[in-house]
Amino acid sequence: MKHIFVINPAAGKQNAYDSIRERLLAGELGADYDIYRTQAPGDATSFIRAYCEAHPEPVRFYACGGDGTLNEVVNGVVGYSQASVGCYPCGSGNDFVKYYGGAEPFLDLAAQAAAVEEPIDLIRVGNRYAINAAHFGFDSHVAKTMENVRRKKIIGGRHAYTTGVLVALFKGMKNDCKVTVDGELLNPEGKILLCTVCNGRYVGGSYRCAPRSLDNDGLLEVCLVRLVSRIRFVSLMNDYKEGTHIDNPKFEKIIVYRRGAKIEVDAPEGFVYSFDGELITQNRFTIEVAPAAIRFAVPKGRE
Repeated sequence: MKHIFVINPAAGKQNAYDSIRERLLAGELGADYDIYRTQAPGDATSFIRAYCEAHPEPVRFYACGGDGTLNEVVNGVVGYSQASVGCYPCGSGNDFVKYYGGAEPFLDLAAQAAAVEEPIDLIRVGNRYAINAAHFGFDSHVAKTMENVRRKKIIGGRHAYTTGVLVALFKGMKNDCKVTVDGELLNPEGKILLCTVCNGRYVGGSYRCAPRSLDNDGLLEVCLVRLVSRIRFVSLMNDYKEGTHIDNPKFEKIIVYRRGAKIEVDAPEGFVYSFDGELITQNRFTIEVAPAAIRFAVPKGRE
């Protein structure tokens, strides 16, 4: 099998191209490989699709970057049975691999070469796919700020989500939209603080918003948070971060948590949602699960 490392030089705090190339040249992978360095947003998806059209042989594409790079690789691989997805997490957030315990085993090239390929679900909106999460409301304001500060010192990198939260406390506390899960309207009042639709478990680098999520059960996790005051929100943030909010009595009247296969969102014009970190403006859209849509390479010893 061919192993192709798709490297995003703009991901993370430093360009990882040289270090990955040196490790591959040193023989750490122990398998046939190529390297592709992306040139612009969307380039990874276009490259992978063109490659798969021309090469029917088994191939694994490694997303070398953050969750945005992983998203592009996933969207390139979908629909090509000969292709699977690996991840070399060197971005600022790397949220999806936290489902498997974190980045460390994915940075072991020998373990990657021997990884077990597992069929996993994806999140779909129209003809676009996400592997980790779609979220909106308060989190859309957070994502906008993260995009602006992710490479800045102190407030960026792993702190970018926290910086976004602080900004959103002033701009994103009330959001108009209705959310329906498998026919059940979750918020008849038509307002939310935030809503996450997850295939993974983490957003924002360390916030365990969907602790019960399974990426292979044919369902998505939906966590809707009703309007609360700023003071109360701040007092609840640690539970939300630690993933202890689902069964916590403090959240009983605040959170609506569901599993579902089809989530419909109806919002005013100009509504923005985050799709694996990419900001999309769309006021009416349907989020669906795509069961077993790709094979994901999990280093041995991780489940």
